[in-house]
Amino acid sequence: MYKEVAVENFSDIPLMVMSGANRIELNDNLAVGGTTPSLGVVQETSKYLQEKGIPLVEMIRSRGGNFVYNDIELKMMEADLFQAQKLGIDAVTFGALTKDGDIDEEAMELLIGSSSGMQIVFHMAFDAIPLEKQFHAIDWLVENNVDRILTHGGALDIPIENTIDHLKEIIEYAAGRIEILPGGGINYDNCDDIAKELNVNALHGTQIINPK
Repeated sequence: MYKEVAVENFSDIPLMVMSGANRIELNDNLAVGGTTPSLGVVQETSKYLQEKGIPLVEMIRSRGGNFVYNDIELKMMEADLFQAQKLGIDAVTFGALTKDGDIDEEAMELLIGSSSGMQIVFHMAFDAIPLEKQFHAIDWLVENNVDRILTHGGALDIPIENTIDHLKEIIEYAAGRIEILPGGGINYDNCDDIAKELNVNALHGTQIINPK
């Protein structure tokens, strides 16, 4: 199974790689769901992981809180994306919504346009989209060449065992047009069962690897 580990800063990465991480999502401030890490941390992480042949996903998020961004915040995120390009980052993860919970298409088009050459992941902002709008959101993300959606299948305070049914619906609707990456509440004790239940071969989590 392909395991993507969400980490905060550099210190845990060597151990995670040694313990079997297949991909790293680099964040700062995981307590608020992750924000953009500092340039220095990104540089050292990118250099280390490139030497190890492990893909790196960089969180692009100017702050914690909601996913409704103003022009200044989007300008910051755009600058971070250009820097990620220069460093040869494999993938970037971001998401922007309107106050009504729809995808902010104008903001996303700006960010997608600034991500040339990198894989694009729409992160757990997806779970803040009302359920009745999520299938339309999937269609929009497919049409705009987003590679992956990271989703818990519901609010993070709901155990993932209780969001399995909705995750199955999302995966079925996506129908291979875009990768659905389940995450949130997945750890090294339950990952195999969840992967089998959802019939997926890739999962995401902060505790999906058992450090050796």
